[in-house]
Amino acid sequence: MFGTRVPVLGDTLSLMPGPLAGHDRAPAVPDPDPTSALADALARLRLEGAIFLRGEYSEAWAYESLPSADAAAVLAPGGARVLLFHVVAAGRCWVEAGGERHWAQAGDVVVLPYNDEHRMGGVAPASCVPIAALIDDPPWERMPVIEHGEGGARTSVVCGYLTCEDPLFDPRLRAFPPLFVVSPPDGPGRDWVRASIDYAMAQTAQISPARFEAPARVPELLLVEILRLHLASAPAAERGWVRALRDPVLAPALAAIHGSPDRKWRVATLAREASVSESLLDERFRAVLGVAPIRYLTEWRMHLAEDLLRSTELGLAAVARRVGYDSEVAFSRAFKRAHGEAPSAWRVRRPR
Repeated sequence: MFGTRVPVLGDTLSLMPGPLAGHDRAPAVPDPDPTSALADALARLRLEGAIFLRGEYSEAWAYESLPSADAAAVLAPGGARVLLFHVVAAGRCWVEAGGERHWAQAGDVVVLPYNDEHRMGGVAPASCVPIAALIDDPPWERMPVIEHGEGGARTSVVCGYLTCEDPLFDPRLRAFPPLFVVSPPDGPGRDWVRASIDYAMAQTAQISPARFEAPARVPELLLVEILRLHLASAPAAERGWVRALRDPVLAPALAAIHGSPDRKWRVATLAREASVSESLLDERFRAVLGVAPIRYLTEWRMHLAEDLLRSTELGLAAVARRVGYDSEVAFSRAFKRAHGEAPSAWRVRRPR
């Protein structure tokens, strides 16, 4: 509906292999330039999409999204993958997917990399209304603007979508949480995000009964910047992490860790997921990512914990369970080792 497909990068067929003869004889070749992997991957992303909706909400309000398949059919018929993002232009709101409620405020960007069904609402309690009840059926004569709520404090949200075939957005690998919030730091970066949205909103136009067109590359550049900010804290991001997502040995092990970070993983169980020996798996982790498998697991859990502490109101015990620790004490000890301070103190210094 909002644009024709263009060729994109990324061959996902080779990412999740079954048992392959000869895996255990494959050498672990060190990455010749691991520090360039993330920057190079983001530069090569091929995305297409648009700003497609503006929401003007007033307290109290809440809505639930379309089912994932329906949203994909409306936004990008025929597109293999759709990712959604919401920019909070004013006010404060929560977004919930997969049982986790994250908070966002003016200037923040909410990303749903796998187009998961979600709910959104304001500060005051409200019943969730299906978004289909708030918007006319397509085709639309102009960009839809939703006005919903009971007349209280206002929250403005700008919504966009993108399509991309890159392994970064393969739901089997779960390189990202189902939902995450990025807060660009104050300064030129935050100003650029807001200016880009304002420009895209002003220039987005309908060019046919079934297609909208946004300024060339603005949604793509916006998302790439948001991903750069998010991935800057990802474990091993500058040590070949993006390359690892394409590695036939590492990809299944990373998919297992990313998909179930709370599971009691051992090198032996991760090796079974990858259909290789423990020694080969350890060798590949060290060669490509620069760390042993269990060290990567710990770093990934800390990465997820940061996101939960920053943008949710989950208690420390709940965060600990989500990232694989049996007790709050064990989680706090691990977090302090990684960050030099207890999670409660880290959270206080980053108020929402």
